[in-house]
Amino acid sequence: MGEGNGTANPAPLGLMGFGMTTVLLNLHNSGLFELGSMILGMGIFYGGLAQVIAGIEEWKKGNTFGATAFTSYGLFWLSLVGLLVFPKMGWAEMAENSALTSYFVMWGIFTGVMFIGTLRINRALQIVFITLTILFFLLAIGTALGSSIVIRIAGLEGILCGFSAIYAALAQVLNEVYGKTVAPIWPVEEK
Repeated sequence: MGEGNGTANPAPLGLMGFGMTTVLLNLHNSGLFELGSMILGMGIFYGGLAQVIAGIEEWKKGNTFGATAFTSYGLFWLSLVGLLVFPKMGWAEMAENSALTSYFVMWGIFTGVMFIGTLRINRALQIVFITLTILFFLLAIGTALGSSIVIRIAGLEGILCGFSAIYAALAQVLNEVYGKTVAPIWPVEEK
């Protein structure tokens, strides 16, 4: 059982939704395959919907950080899919590079502030949030410059970010199942 109100820990679900979707999108960014329905589907359902659900569950547990992070990043994935799909459906014009750059910068600022929050939680989440902050700023730079090289570097860094979230999720699951530390997340010690 999870902490708080006797319900399961929703963080692994949110971290897996974020991590797997991030790895897949950044395999695309690194040039391994085209953007298609697999990434869009993951963005809507696992990156988007699963994280929003995890955020609502964190809210029920009274975890403001988890509620804010998971709900925000779930809605990030849904908005990203919207940015990609709405123009194809004729609902809106394709966002200009300056608009996409601003989008990534705003997410980078938000994530950087959330990283500060992880300094009181655990080292595994610190890695997730610092690599995500770097990822957003690399995407902003790559978009602003129209640089496929920077986007490919962002893709490689994003794969690292996604796998760090997958590790943090599965470590929590395994540690709970076994009732001991099987995979460390390195909690921050209270002073």
